[in-house]
Amino acid sequence: MKTIFSGIQPSGSVTLGNYIGALKQFVDLQNEYNCYFCIVDQHAITVAQDRLNLRKNIKSLAALYLAVGLDPEKVTLFIQSEVPAHAQAGWMLQCVAYIGELERMTQFKDKSQGKEAVSAGLLTYPPLMAADILLYNTDLVPVGEDQKQHLELTRDLAERFNKKYNDIFTIPEVRIPKVGARIMSLAEPTKKMSKSDANQKAFITLLDEPKQIEKKIKSAVTDSDGIVKYDKENKPGVSNLLSIYSILNNESIEQIEARYEGKGYGDFKNDVAEVVVNTLTPIQERYKQLMESDELDRILDQGAEKANAVANKMVRKMENAMGLGRKRK
Repeated sequence: MKTIFSGIQPSGSVTLGNYIGALKQFVDLQNEYNCYFCIVDQHAITVAQDRLNLRKNIKSLAALYLAVGLDPEKVTLFIQSEVPAHAQAGWMLQCVAYIGELERMTQFKDKSQGKEAVSAGLLTYPPLMAADILLYNTDLVPVGEDQKQHLELTRDLAERFNKKYNDIFTIPEVRIPKVGARIMSLAEPTKKMSKSDANQKAFITLLDEPKQIEKKIKSAVTDSDGIVKYDKENKPGVSNLLSIYSILNNESIEQIEARYEGKGYGDFKNDVAEVVVNTLTPIQERYKQLMESDELDRILDQGAEKANAVANKMVRKMENAMGLGRKRK
Protein backbone atom coordinates (compact mmCIF):
# COMPACT_ATOMS: atom_id res chain seq x y z
CA MET A 1 0.00 0.00 0.00
CA LYS A 2 1.37 3.43 -0.94
CA THR A 3 1.95 6.08 1.73
CA ILE A 4 0.51 9.60 1.83
CA PHE A 5 1.70 12.44 4.07
CA SER A 6 0.05 15.80 4.57
CA GLY A 7 0.50 18.57 7.11
CA ILE A 8 -1.58 21.64 7.91
CA GLN A 9 -0.43 24.58 10.03
CA PRO A 10 -2.49 25.38 13.16
CA SER A 11 -2.53 29.05 12.31
CA GLY A 12 -6.19 29.90 12.80
CA SER A 13 -9.55 28.95 11.39
CA VAL A 14 -9.88 26.18 8.80
CA THR A 15 -11.82 27.44 5.79
CA LEU A 16 -14.32 25.80 3.48
CA GLY A 17 -11.56 26.00 0.87
CA ASN A 18 -9.24 23.96 3.12
CA TYR A 19 -12.02 21.41 3.59
CA ILE A 20 -12.83 21.01 -0.11
CA GLY A 21 -9.24 21.22 -1.30
CA ALA A 22 -7.71 18.98 1.37
CA LEU A 23 -9.66 17.55 4.31
CA LYS A 24 -12.57 16.17 2.28
CA GLN A 25 -10.08 14.45 -0.03
CA PHE A 26 -8.29 12.92 2.97
CA VAL A 27 -11.43 11.08 4.04
CA ASP A 28 -11.47 9.23 0.72
CA LEU A 29 -7.70 8.66 0.68
CA GLN A 30 -7.70 6.92 4.08
CA ASN A 31 -9.38 3.88 2.52
CA GLU A 32 -6.79 3.48 -0.24
CA TYR A 33 -3.47 4.56 1.30
CA ASN A 34 -1.33 4.36 4.42
CA CYS A 35 -1.94 7.93 5.64
CA TYR A 36 0.03 10.22 7.96
CA PHE A 37 -1.73 13.48 8.79
CA CYS A 38 0.24 15.98 10.82
CA ILE A 39 -0.48 19.26 12.61
CA VAL A 40 2.72 21.09 11.69
CA ASP A 41 3.06 23.37 14.72
CA GLN A 42 6.83 23.83 14.25
CA HIS A 43 6.14 25.47 10.89
CA ALA A 44 3.70 27.84 12.60
CA ILE A 45 6.43 29.39 14.78
CA THR A 46 8.41 30.66 11.77
CA VAL A 47 6.29 33.77 12.42
CA ALA A 48 5.38 35.18 15.84
CA GLN A 49 2.62 33.29 17.68
CA ASP A 50 0.73 33.80 20.91
CA ARG A 51 1.45 30.58 22.83
CA LEU A 52 -2.07 30.21 24.26
CA ASN A 53 -3.69 30.75 20.86
CA LEU A 54 -1.25 28.32 19.26
CA ARG A 55 -2.11 25.59 21.79
CA LYS A 56 -5.81 26.21 21.24
CA ASN A 57 -5.40 26.11 17.44
CA ILE A 58 -3.41 22.85 17.59
CA LYS A 59 -6.16 21.09 19.51
CA SER A 60 -8.90 22.63 17.38
CA LEU A 61 -7.26 21.53 14.13
CA ALA A 62 -6.77 17.99 15.43
CA ALA A 63 -10.46 17.84 16.37
CA LEU A 64 -11.47 19.09 12.91
CA TYR A 65 -9.32 16.44 11.20
CA LEU A 66 -11.36 13.82 13.04
CA ALA A 67 -14.71 15.62 12.81
CA VAL A 68 -14.64 15.64 9.01
CA GLY A 69 -14.45 11.83 9.04
CA LEU A 70 -10.85 10.66 9.48
CA ASP A 71 -10.71 7.32 11.29
CA PRO A 72 -7.82 6.99 13.81
CA GLU A 73 -7.84 3.23 13.18
CA LYS A 74 -7.01 3.89 9.51
CA VAL A 75 -4.75 6.96 9.70
CA THR A 76 -1.90 8.20 11.88
CA LEU A 77 -2.84 11.64 13.21
CA PHE A 78 -0.18 13.44 15.25
CA ILE A 79 1.38 16.76 16.26
CA GLN A 80 4.72 17.54 14.62
CA SER A 81 6.49 18.80 17.77
CA GLU A 82 5.62 15.56 19.58
CA VAL A 83 7.85 13.66 17.12
CA PRO A 84 11.39 15.07 17.64
CA ALA A 85 12.66 13.26 14.53
CA HIS A 86 11.11 16.03 12.41
CA ALA A 87 13.44 18.70 13.84
CA GLN A 88 16.42 16.31 13.73
CA ALA A 89 15.84 15.36 10.09
CA GLY A 90 15.07 18.99 9.22
CA TRP A 91 18.53 20.05 10.45
CA MET A 92 20.27 17.33 8.45
CA LEU A 93 18.39 18.37 5.31
CA GLN A 94 19.26 22.03 5.96
CA CYS A 95 22.87 20.92 5.68
CA VAL A 96 22.10 19.46 2.25
CA ALA A 97 20.09 22.49 1.04
CA TYR A 98 21.63 25.59 -0.56
CA ILE A 99 20.87 29.15 0.59
CA GLY A 100 20.21 30.25 -3.00
CA GLU A 101 17.43 27.72 -3.57
CA LEU A 102 15.80 28.60 -0.24
CA GLU A 103 15.87 32.32 -1.08
CA ARG A 104 14.13 31.57 -4.39
CA MET A 105 11.09 30.06 -2.67
CA THR A 106 8.07 32.18 -3.62
CA GLN A 107 6.50 31.96 -0.16
CA PHE A 108 9.70 33.20 1.49
CA LYS A 109 9.78 36.16 -0.89
CA ASP A 110 6.12 36.96 -0.24
CA LYS A 111 6.30 36.67 3.56
CA SER A 112 9.60 38.55 3.91
CA GLN A 113 8.81 41.34 1.44
CA GLY A 114 8.92 44.81 3.01
CA LYS A 115 9.90 43.50 6.45
CA GLU A 116 12.92 44.86 8.30
CA ALA A 117 13.76 41.46 9.75
CA VAL A 118 12.46 37.91 9.36
CA SER A 119 13.31 34.76 11.30
CA ALA A 120 15.90 32.32 9.99
CA GLY A 121 13.16 29.69 10.32
CA LEU A 122 11.13 31.41 7.61
CA LEU A 123 14.04 30.88 5.22
CA THR A 124 14.89 27.34 6.30
CA TYR A 125 11.47 25.82 6.85
CA PRO A 126 11.34 24.11 3.40
CA PRO A 127 13.96 21.53 4.56
CA LEU A 128 11.78 20.89 7.63
CA MET A 129 8.81 20.38 5.31
CA ALA A 130 10.97 17.99 3.28
CA ALA A 131 11.81 16.12 6.50
CA ASP A 132 8.10 15.85 7.38
CA ILE A 133 7.50 14.07 4.08
CA LEU A 134 10.66 11.98 3.72
CA LEU A 135 10.59 10.49 7.23
CA TYR A 136 7.64 8.26 6.34
CA ASN A 137 8.78 6.88 2.97
CA THR A 138 6.02 8.97 1.44
CA ASP A 139 4.92 8.12 -2.08
CA LEU A 140 2.33 10.85 -2.60
CA VAL A 141 1.79 14.33 -1.14
CA PRO A 142 -1.65 15.90 -1.73
CA VAL A 143 -1.08 19.66 -2.02
CA GLY A 144 -2.50 22.76 -3.65
CA GLU A 145 -0.83 24.52 -6.57
CA ASP A 146 0.85 26.98 -4.19
CA GLN A 147 2.93 24.19 -2.62
CA LYS A 148 4.28 22.65 -5.84
CA GLN A 149 7.56 24.57 -5.57
CA HIS A 150 8.21 23.22 -2.08
CA LEU A 151 7.51 19.68 -3.25
CA GLU A 152 9.99 20.10 -6.08
CA LEU A 153 12.59 21.18 -3.52
CA THR A 154 11.73 18.16 -1.36
CA ARG A 155 12.37 15.90 -4.35
CA ASP A 156 15.65 17.69 -5.09
CA LEU A 157 16.86 17.34 -1.49
CA ALA A 158 15.91 13.65 -1.38
CA GLU A 159 17.73 12.94 -4.64
CA ARG A 160 20.79 14.96 -3.51
CA PHE A 161 20.94 13.10 -0.20
CA ASN A 162 20.51 9.70 -1.88
CA LYS A 163 23.30 10.48 -4.34
CA LYS A 164 25.71 12.02 -1.83
CA TYR A 165 25.24 9.67 1.14
CA ASN A 166 23.02 6.64 0.77
CA ASP A 167 19.94 5.74 -1.24
CA ILE A 168 17.44 5.75 1.65
CA PHE A 169 14.67 8.16 0.63
CA THR A 170 11.58 7.44 -1.46
CA ILE A 171 11.16 10.28 -3.98
CA PRO A 172 7.62 11.57 -3.40
CA GLU A 173 5.17 12.54 -6.13
CA VAL A 174 2.84 15.53 -6.02
CA ARG A 175 -0.89 14.76 -5.93
CA ILE A 176 -3.02 17.77 -6.87
CA PRO A 177 -6.79 17.17 -6.71
CA LYS A 178 -8.45 17.51 -10.12
CA VAL A 179 -11.57 19.14 -8.69
CA GLY A 180 -11.92 21.65 -5.90
CA ALA A 181 -8.20 22.19 -5.36
CA ARG A 182 -8.66 25.95 -5.44
CA ILE A 183 -11.80 27.42 -3.89
CA MET A 184 -11.81 31.17 -4.37
CA SER A 185 -12.58 34.17 -2.17
CA LEU A 186 -16.26 35.08 -1.90
CA ALA A 187 -15.35 38.79 -2.05
CA GLU A 188 -12.62 38.61 -4.74
CA PRO A 189 -13.28 35.44 -6.75
CA THR A 190 -10.07 35.83 -8.77
CA LYS A 191 -7.94 35.02 -5.70
CA LYS A 192 -7.83 31.95 -3.45
CA MET A 193 -10.03 31.74 -0.33
CA SER A 194 -7.76 32.42 2.64
CA LYS A 195 -8.21 32.50 6.42
CA SER A 196 -5.74 35.42 6.55
CA ASP A 197 -7.99 37.64 4.42
CA ALA A 198 -8.77 40.89 6.24
CA ASN A 199 -12.31 40.79 4.84
CA GLN A 200 -14.29 38.35 7.01
CA LYS A 201 -16.93 38.02 4.27
CA ALA A 202 -14.33 36.58 1.90
CA PHE A 203 -14.17 33.15 3.52
CA ILE A 204 -16.28 30.61 5.39
CA THR A 205 -14.75 28.68 8.28
CA LEU A 206 -15.79 25.17 9.26
CA LEU A 207 -17.02 26.53 12.59
CA ASP A 208 -19.12 29.43 11.27
CA GLU A 209 -22.72 29.55 12.53
CA PRO A 210 -25.46 28.83 9.94
CA LYS A 211 -26.60 32.47 9.89
CA GLN A 212 -23.02 33.65 9.27
CA ILE A 213 -22.72 31.20 6.38
CA GLU A 214 -26.01 32.34 4.83
CA LYS A 215 -24.98 35.99 5.13
CA LYS A 216 -21.57 35.39 3.53
CA ILE A 217 -22.98 33.38 0.62
CA LYS A 218 -25.70 35.97 -0.04
CA SER A 219 -23.10 38.75 -0.12
CA ALA A 220 -20.73 36.77 -2.38
CA VAL A 221 -19.61 38.72 -5.44
CA THR A 222 -21.22 37.50 -8.69
CA ASP A 223 -22.08 39.66 -11.73
CA SER A 224 -25.01 41.54 -13.24
CA ASP A 225 -26.32 39.15 -15.91
CA GLY A 226 -28.19 36.80 -13.53
CA ILE A 227 -27.34 33.58 -15.42
CA VAL A 228 -26.16 30.57 -13.39
CA LYS A 229 -23.45 29.28 -15.72
CA TYR A 230 -19.90 28.03 -15.22
CA ASP A 231 -17.45 30.36 -16.95
CA LYS A 232 -14.31 30.81 -14.88
CA GLU A 233 -12.90 33.61 -17.00
CA ASN A 234 -15.98 35.81 -17.38
CA LYS A 235 -18.06 34.71 -14.36
CA PRO A 236 -15.52 33.83 -11.62
CA GLY A 237 -17.91 34.47 -8.71
CA VAL A 238 -20.74 32.31 -10.04
CA SER A 239 -18.27 29.63 -11.15
CA ASN A 240 -16.82 29.50 -7.63
CA LEU A 241 -20.27 29.04 -6.07
CA LEU A 242 -21.07 26.35 -8.64
CA SER A 243 -17.87 24.50 -7.73
CA ILE A 244 -18.75 24.61 -4.03
CA TYR A 245 -22.32 23.41 -4.69
CA SER A 246 -21.17 20.65 -7.08
CA ILE A 247 -18.52 19.19 -4.77
CA LEU A 248 -20.52 19.35 -1.53
CA ASN A 249 -23.75 18.03 -3.08
CA ASN A 250 -22.00 15.45 -5.28
CA GLU A 251 -23.70 16.73 -8.43
CA SER A 252 -22.29 17.72 -11.81
CA ILE A 253 -22.10 21.40 -12.67
CA GLU A 254 -24.25 20.71 -15.74
CA GLN A 255 -27.07 19.32 -13.55
CA ILE A 256 -26.95 22.42 -11.34
CA GLU A 257 -26.89 24.80 -14.32
CA ALA A 258 -30.00 23.08 -15.74
CA ARG A 259 -31.83 23.40 -12.41
CA TYR A 260 -31.37 27.17 -12.29
CA GLU A 261 -32.04 27.92 -15.94
CA GLY A 262 -34.22 31.00 -16.12
CA LYS A 263 -33.81 31.68 -12.38
CA GLY A 264 -31.85 34.49 -10.74
CA TYR A 265 -28.99 34.42 -8.27
CA GLY A 266 -31.25 34.77 -5.21
CA ASP A 267 -32.57 31.19 -5.28
CA PHE A 268 -29.17 29.86 -6.31
CA LYS A 269 -27.33 31.53 -3.42
CA ASN A 270 -29.97 30.40 -0.91
CA ASP A 271 -29.48 26.80 -2.03
CA VAL A 272 -25.68 27.04 -2.00
CA ALA A 273 -25.90 28.31 1.60
CA GLU A 274 -28.21 25.41 2.53
CA VAL A 275 -25.80 22.85 1.04
CA VAL A 276 -22.86 24.37 2.96
CA VAL A 277 -24.81 24.47 6.25
CA ASN A 278 -25.98 20.85 5.81
CA THR A 279 -22.39 19.77 5.18
CA LEU A 280 -20.88 21.61 8.14
CA THR A 281 -23.53 20.94 10.81
CA PRO A 282 -22.54 17.29 11.53
CA ILE A 283 -18.85 18.27 11.41
CA GLN A 284 -19.47 20.97 14.03
CA GLU A 285 -21.41 18.56 16.26
CA ARG A 286 -18.61 15.96 16.17
CA TYR A 287 -16.01 18.71 16.75
CA LYS A 288 -17.83 19.85 19.90
CA GLN A 289 -17.91 16.27 21.25
CA LEU A 290 -14.17 15.85 20.69
CA MET A 291 -13.26 19.17 22.30
CA GLU A 292 -15.28 18.31 25.41
CA SER A 293 -13.89 14.78 25.99
CA ASP A 294 -10.58 12.99 26.59
CA GLU A 295 -10.93 11.06 23.32
CA LEU A 296 -8.88 13.59 21.33
CA ASP A 297 -5.85 13.34 23.64
CA ARG A 298 -5.93 9.54 23.51
CA ILE A 299 -5.98 9.58 19.70
CA LEU A 300 -3.11 12.09 19.52
CA ASP A 301 -1.03 10.07 22.01
CA GLN A 302 -1.58 6.96 19.91
CA GLY A 303 -0.68 8.85 16.72
CA ALA A 304 2.52 10.28 18.22
CA GLU A 305 3.61 6.79 19.35
CA LYS A 306 3.09 5.33 15.86
CA ALA A 307 4.76 8.26 14.11
CA ASN A 308 7.77 8.22 16.48
CA ALA A 309 8.36 4.53 15.79
CA VAL A 310 8.56 5.07 12.02
CA ALA A 311 10.32 8.46 12.04
CA ASN A 312 13.04 7.40 14.51
CA LYS A 313 14.07 4.54 12.22
CA MET A 314 14.54 6.93 9.31
CA VAL A 315 16.52 9.40 11.44
CA ARG A 316 18.88 6.60 12.45
CA LYS A 317 19.34 5.74 8.76
CA MET A 318 20.09 9.40 7.98
CA GLU A 319 22.59 9.69 10.84
CA ASN A 320 24.34 6.49 9.80
CA ALA A 321 24.48 7.67 6.19
CA MET A 322 26.03 11.03 7.21
CA GLY A 323 28.40 9.50 9.77
CA LEU A 324 26.81 11.08 12.84
CA GLY A 325 27.22 9.55 16.32
CA ARG A 326 27.95 5.86 16.76
CA LYS A 327 26.67 3.44 14.17
CA ARG A 328 23.43 1.85 15.36
CA LYS A 329 21.06 -0.72 13.97
